[in-house]
Amino acid sequence: MEMVTQLLPFVFLIAIMYFVIIRPQQQQAKKHAQMLSSLVKGDKIVTTGGLIVEIQKIEETFYSVKFNNDVIGRLVKDAVARKYEDEA
Repeated sequence: MEMVTQLLPFVFLIAIMYFVIIRPQQQQAKKHAQMLSSLVKGDKIVTTGGLIVEIQKIEETFYSVKFNNDVIGRLVKDAVARKYEDEA
């Protein structure tokens, strides 16, 4: 019984860490994966570097993106921060 009393605070701390840190991070990763799978040609995205680009072609691990009217490059899917919504 004494050992259970000593372990109870550690179990409590682990439960708090799960609900405060681990679970929200998993939910955020799930939302990000859903957002990546819903992207289509023509969508504007913000990269982790802060660039706003337009998707031209979706490949297996890359996006072909247009930086301006004549520059097209490839972007790793992991480098997409979020979908860009015009504030106009």
